[in-house]
Order: sequence, then C-alpha cells, then structure tokens
Amino acid sequence: MEFFRNTNIDFLGKKWYFLAFSLIFSVAGLFSMLFWHHIPWGVDFRGGTLVYVKFSHTPDDNAIRSELDHAGLRNFKLQRYGVAANNEVLVDLDVRETSEQELDQGKLTIIKALQGRSTAPAGKVDLNNASMLTVKGYLVEKDPLHLGTDADAKYAAQAQAILDYRNKVQGGVLNSLDQLTSAEGVDPKVISALSDGFYLSDYGIRDAQIIGPQVGGQLRTQAGLATLYSLLGMLVYLGFRFEWIYGVAAVVTVFHDTLITVGAFSLTNTDITLTVIAAILTLIGYSNNDTIVVFDRIRENIKLMRREKLADVVNRSINQTLSRTILTAGLTFLTVLALFLFGGEVLRGFSLALVIGILIGTYSSIAIAAPILVAYQDWRIEKGKRPVAMPGRAR
Repeated sequence: MEFFRNTNIDFLGKKWYFLAFSLIFSVAGLFSMLFWHHIPWGVDFRGGTLVYVKFSHTPDDNAIRSELDHAGLRNFKLQRYGVAANNEVLVDLDVRETSEQELDQGKLTIIKALQGRSTAPAGKVDLNNASMLTVKGYLVEKDPLHLGTDADAKYAAQAQAILDYRNKVQGGVLNSLDQLTSAEGVDPKVISALSDGFYLSDYGIRDAQIIGPQVGGQLRTQAGLATLYSLLGMLVYLGFRFEWIYGVAAVVTVFHDTLITVGAFSLTNTDITLTVIAAILTLIGYSNNDTIVVFDRIRENIKLMRREKLADVVNRSINQTLSRTILTAGLTFLTVLALFLFGGEVLRGFSLALVIGILIGTYSSIAIAAPILVAYQDWRIEKGKRPVAMPGRAR
C-alpha cells in the first residue's frame, strides 16, 4: 500500500525553513528550561507528597488554594484529576514543605487545611476520612449490638463493610449516613450508632503518595544515564552499520527530538514523571528506526547513482521512503492521539510525550538527519578531503 508514487519533493531545498523551525522551538524550550519554568520534574524525581482528594460536589479551586495558603503551604500544585464528573483534585506538595524525617507531615497538613473549610461538630470524627481501626474502635466501645466478648472480630467486619461501601461503591465520599442502609453486611443498629460519634465532611482523601528527596535524586540520575546510554549505543551501532557520520547524524537528530519534547513540557509546565521518561526512551528508538530506514535507502541509492550529487541521492531516497514513513507514522500517531484524548489523567504525560515525539521524530528523520549528511559531505569537499558518505565497506 502506498500513499504517494513517484514523488519528487526537494526536501533539501527547504532545509533553511526546517532549520528555522527547529531553532525556534529548540531555543524556546531551552529558555523555558533555563529561565521560566525550568525542567518541571514530577514528584517521582523531586520528592514530595501527592494527595488525591474526592469531593461530594464540584470543587472550588480558588477556595482550596486559599485554604492551603492559609495553612502555610506555598510550593504546591493543584489540578483536576480524572473525569470532571468525579470531582477529584490532585494536590502536589513540594518536598521543601516537608522534612526528610517526617514526610507524612505534608499529607497531614493538607488534610488539616481541608478540614478548616468547615466547622466539625465537637467530639465527632469525620467518617469520610476515618480509618477502619478508628471505626472499629468506636463500635467496640459503643457496642450497639451488645456482643460482649465477641465484639472485636464482629465490629471489625462491620467497620470493613462500611469502608468498602464508602470507597468502592460511593467513590470515597458519603453524602449521608442513610446511604449505608444499602451497604451489604452493615447492621442498622450500627448505622444508628455512628451518628453519635461521626459526621460527614464534603471530601475524602482517596490516596496519598510520599517520595523522599533522596529517592527522587536517584531516579533523576538513573533517568539521565538511561537516556545517555541509549544515545551512545545508537552512535556505536550506526557507526558500525554504516559510517560514523551516520551515527553522529542520528544522535544529533534524537537529541533534537528529546530537546523539543522536554522543552514542550517545560513551556506547558507539565510534570515530567517516570512514565514520561519511558515515553522519551521509546521515542529514541522510534526516531532511530525511522532514521535508519532513510539512511539505508540512501546507502543503496549511492551505489546505484554513483555519478549523481549526494543531495540528489538523498532527495530521491527520502521521496522513495515517504509513503512508508507517512503510513507508519500516521497510524502510530492516531493510536497515541487516541491515548492522549481518552486515556485519562494517569496517562496524560506519557501520551503527550508520544504525540509530540512521533511528530518531531518523523519530521527530524527527513529534515534534520539527512541534511547533516549532505552538509558534512559538502564541508569535506570544500576542504579538499575525500567524501565519506559514499558506499562504504561491505558488512
């Protein structure tokens, strides 16, 4: 299957337009990383606390920010999480707001700040944020079923049934104690007893993740080394498979793709997480594969078109592989675009990196890698040296 037949586009004739495009986005990304948003490391790399909060109504972001500010928190991020109808908010607290010895203090501070949004009844506990042990302890003390010595195990089962209904059926937030009448295994006497010791807030802490600064630093180092090793491996492979200039061109191309992708994350102030690093490493392989296809066709055509200029050979090779490039990249792009649009907040960073990377990776194989070969060849000719980007040694 081919989209194009016998195309004759002068890609190298448009190299200055390509260079201008790449410079604009590369420089914008660099300026953002150096002076504006810097590299927006996610909590995986910088350390900190993530608290996932579900509300019983549409949350007021400004009111939540005000409460967190009033609690003395400054370096935090607040964003909607998941489907809008779920009323979920993610609070990202920077590691500077916690100590390495008491990392859970960040979580407790956020909970306390949210509790300040409403006045809790004196002597009562928030059932939407109560633990199983808290509920069980209350029931054992109250003993609404008059179980006596067998109370501990029985009330543990009752407490677990209440929390399972709250978390699994109601999504983490109860609007009324009457909802528990639909909970399987919960005795009506237990529900009646809860009203004396518990109240319901308008939010529930669904999950909390805490990562220390030392772990974040180690992950940053490992991510950088993984990217560096992949680039070095690519350079060695292409230098052996073709000529060393092919390897250099491919590495420069992938560095260009990575710079623009990371720059886009910095410009949009989107967190770079472990999944984003995984996407970037995937893109290094994807871009390299597309570049190798073009390089392989160039090497074949050089043998067949010995009298032609290298620029003409490169143009012919790109045109010959254009249909394959559009077909492969287009189908891949549609897949990752669907992932970006419908994959949810958890996969948003991963899919965004893939969307940007596939577009830039496909573009750079044509607009960056191939012109580097021609530019280097022209430079050697000007210096009176023997061209190297010609059919090389047999493999």
